[in-house]
Amino acid sequence: MKANDERYPDYPLFKGLQRPLELMGLQGRYIYWAAGAAGGAIAGFIIAYCLAGFVAGLVVLVAVLSTGIALIMLKQRKGLHTKKDRRGVYVYARSKKL
Repeated sequence: MKANDERYPDYPLFKGLQRPLELMGLQGRYIYWAAGAAGGAIAGFIIAYCLAGFVAGLVVLVAVLSTGIALIMLKQRKGLHTKKDRRGVYVYARSKKL
C-alpha cells in the first residue's frame, strides 16, 4: 500500500453551524434578553413584595415580563443584525494634516 492510497477517516459534516442559535422561537441574542427579562421580573417581584406586599409584587412581575416580551418580539421581527438606518445626506469634512 502506497502513501498516496491512504484514506483519511470520515467525519460527519454539520451544515447548520452558520445558523443562529434558536430556543423556543427565540433566536440568538434574544435568548439572553428573555433570560434577563425573566430574572429582572423575579428580582422586581421579590423587591416589591418585601416593600409593598404580594399584589404590588405581582403587578411588577407582570409589568416587567410583558414589557420584556413585547420588546423582544418587536426587535426580533426586525432581525438579528439590526442597524440604525439614518436617512439623509451626510457631508464629512476632510481633516487638514501638515
